[in-house]
Amino acid sequence: MAKTRGETAGAKTSAKTAAKSGHMKNFEERLERLEVLGEQIRKADIPLDEAIKAFEEGIKLARTLEHDLEKIESRIEILMNSAEALGDESPELELFDAEG
Repeated sequence: MAKTRGETAGAKTSAKTAAKSGHMKNFEERLERLEVLGEQIRKADIPLDEAIKAFEEGIKLARTLEHDLEKIESRIEILMNSAEALGDESPELELFDAEG
């Protein structure tokens, strides 16, 4: 059975959404790993060679996380600029009111 264009486009959108949520999970996992490495390095009884390996891994993780954060910041800037371009339309903030 052949897929229609709508089904194919929907499948692609679902795949992109899954990839993005997987990417964020991966980001969180890498951040947790960086925290674990930091805790390991702070231990007084860790051998020097293990501390150096943990430090090297931590530096690599920190760089990739920084790169990912830069991408996220760029996306947020684009979204904020798009919102400003809409003009005088003010966003509905009822969900964020303390009274609600």
